[in-house]
Amino acid sequence: MTGNIEVFTQNSIRICTRVGKVYIDPFQMKDEPKDADFVLITHDHYDHFSPEDIERVCKADTVLVVPEKMAGKAQEVSRIVGKIETVKPGVYRETSGLAFETVPAYNMLKPFHPKGAGWVGYILRVDGQRIYIAGDTDATKEARKVKCDVALIPIGGTYTMDAKQAAELVNEICPSVAIPVHYGNIVGKMSDKDTFAENAKPSIKVVFKIQF
Repeated sequence: MTGNIEVFTQNSIRICTRVGKVYIDPFQMKDEPKDADFVLITHDHYDHFSPEDIERVCKADTVLVVPEKMAGKAQEVSRIVGKIETVKPGVYRETSGLAFETVPAYNMLKPFHPKGAGWVGYILRVDGQRIYIAGDTDATKEARKVKCDVALIPIGGTYTMDAKQAAELVNEICPSVAIPVHYGNIVGKMSDKDTFAENAKPSIKVVFKIQF
């Protein structure tokens, strides 16, 4: 179920699907695969929107998807992608064969990701699965309503949920598989993944994917 999913660092993810290779928030890429059919950006912080890493993964016809309020900033990479599309939180979209939904991503009691910024997580509808990439978020009311088969959830704390809060979220939305992200680099200890796994329901398969 997760053999097609790679996590590089932070929220940097590659998912291989029948409609192409989908990257989310490429960051600190060690190679230059230039194989992205789609690049989806959750928000504009440097460890999620990295022009140099977008250039490492993009090719001439790559579709770049960004939150609407990033339209201006996305022009920094307009010369290296095929086209740029913008999205609002809470919408369904199909672009070049890729179907996805956006979920608001924000902090409730912290200032780092205000709701008004319009940042997003994504639910990809690919190959019969719903894959949720939460982005930098807390366990918001919108996140708690997500229905998905696979959930990639930030656990590092400080800017997002911590490991226990993330486990509480997945226990509520009950994906078949949960993959912790956003730890062990800028924020979050390596041991956070174990705390997350220990607090997730036994019925949820926790898979560690980050490549260090």
